[in-house]
Amino acid sequence: MASMAQFCYILGPSSPKLNHRSVRFCNQNLTRRKNAFPSPSLAFSSNPSVPSSSTISCSAANNKPSSPSDISSDAKLRSEVLSPFRSVRMFFYLAFISSAGLGGLIALSQLIGALANPARSPEVPEILKSVGIDVGAVSLFAFLYSRENSAKNAQLAKLSREESLSKLKLRVDESRIISLSDLRGITRLVICAAPASFIEEAFKLSEPFTESLMDRGVLVVAFATDGNLPTFEFDASEEMKEITAKRKRLWQLAPVYVSDWDKWLDEQKKLAGVSPESPVYLSLRLDGRVRGSGVGYPPWNAFVAQLPPVKGIWSGLLDGMDGRVL
Repeated sequence: MASMAQFCYILGPSSPKLNHRSVRFCNQNLTRRKNAFPSPSLAFSSNPSVPSSSTISCSAANNKPSSPSDISSDAKLRSEVLSPFRSVRMFFYLAFISSAGLGGLIALSQLIGALANPARSPEVPEILKSVGIDVGAVSLFAFLYSRENSAKNAQLAKLSREESLSKLKLRVDESRIISLSDLRGITRLVICAAPASFIEEAFKLSEPFTESLMDRGVLVVAFATDGNLPTFEFDASEEMKEITAKRKRLWQLAPVYVSDWDKWLDEQKKLAGVSPESPVYLSLRLDGRVRGSGVGYPPWNAFVAQLPPVKGIWSGLLDGMDGRVL
């Protein structure tokens, strides 16, 4: 259950000193990004010029498995937790392959002896049957083992990228920097990576859903990919004071060490075959895993419809209802 006490402790109260006109991206190297992106998993296709989004799926089948040396121990441990019986299945597949292979060799030696001895010719059909069964068993279990091993490698590659994502840094306010992993179990992050003007439009589109998004523990990370600072306009009137405070909190997170964010996002786009200039969003679950991503504006209305509140009578009961992992 997402703890509101933890939420307030990490993010802190809304600061009255917060600049109402812009979001600070501290410790950034605000240089324009190169046109060619050097290199983890999204699949996007949409026209970014219209206020809509295209939901995509990050299929593990299209992901290139990382080498074993690139996989962290944390990713391996999480893989074992997510698929606790995979190692057992793979062990039995190997045992069945070995057993059937040994049986096939024995049957093959018997077949050679039967073919060399005319007196044993009546045994040949039965021996051929045994050889066929053993070859079929080896082929079947070799296929099952290969499929299981491919799924394991794809899952490890995905978890490794998610671990890299969890290590990226965020600035909460002028005096506090945290990792994404510090927000696991507390909030659902939406990362909006786009030019500053695109982020400003996404900010405006989120206004009708501010309270509902906050009730669901959603916080937005605005990552301007063009090196410019997005300007956020807040209503300073007294009657909108409460909503304005919530909107500031909704959009208060800013990435730091931008080169690390650039590298992670570039690798995601490259794996998905996405244009480096495409504006994209990622929606994370409470446990920090990617639940959705796409090109264009984040679908604020879909988040409100799909995500349960993090407090009230539904808290705890629906904590796992973040959606399937992509």
